[in-house]
Amino acid sequence: MYTSHFRVKLHIMSATSAITFTTCQAGIGEPAVADIIAFLSRQLGIATRFINDITWQEREHLLNDHKIDVGWICGAPYVQRMYRGDAIELLAAPVYAAPRYMNKPVYFSDIMVRHDSPIHTFADLRGARWAYNNIGSHSGYEVVRHYLAQHGVNGDYFGSVVCSGAHQLSMEMIASGEIDASAIDTTVFDGVRKINPALCEQLRAIDVLGPSSQPPWVIGLHVPEAVRMALRDALTLMHEDNEGYDILQRHGFARFARVADADYDDIREMVRVADEAGVTL
Repeated sequence: MYTSHFRVKLHIMSATSAITFTTCQAGIGEPAVADIIAFLSRQLGIATRFINDITWQEREHLLNDHKIDVGWICGAPYVQRMYRGDAIELLAAPVYAAPRYMNKPVYFSDIMVRHDSPIHTFADLRGARWAYNNIGSHSGYEVVRHYLAQHGVNGDYFGSVVCSGAHQLSMEMIASGEIDASAIDTTVFDGVRKINPALCEQLRAIDVLGPSSQPPWVIGLHVPEAVRMALRDALTLMHEDNEGYDILQRHGFARFARVADADYDDIREMVRVADEAGVTL
């Protein structure tokens, strides 16, 4: 337990208005975010508000305008915001508990096809029907652009390309036969498997891209430094608290890790390579 460590910080937070949080990640992760925010509120004695009743695009817009204080965002938008000199900093990044994540703040993109598909390798995808979740997503879009660039091909490698709007929708499109394949965020797949195992059983991975740095929680620099530090400590020590540990385990996390801007150089490099090759989907 580390509760006493934070009680000394309560005077820092007492005069602070509610800290607003949101997530621009897949909707399946919102229950975990809600539980973590509630834990932070109790642990630090602060008022919090979870903004999740608007679209992720609206949430992203409010984050960019610093009208929301804290957000869980994809790594690609993070590096783009840092490139623009946006006034944000990293809080932490989740580490997933499953062995494939190696106790590190990383994740993968699995290239998924229908379980009975004749497609068995990425080479078999030439001319196939492909879907990505959203432009700007690292796991579903940027990592694929990078892979194509490495192999000297463009998005026209596929026979057709559509935007599904979400990883889970891409999974459903594969299962229904609307498309042949998509790059699926492995943490989303893990979450869907808990609530809809029948859908996941209809899919099969033929390749894996990654690992890539895990989408981070970021905070605006308009938030007082003492508050930013307290939130970072509370997140990265959450697994040492009995209640915090139980919340993390319930949602498939091992812990939150401290991360630095340089940890996202892998994503910067992937975007650079794809941009220089002029790859689009």
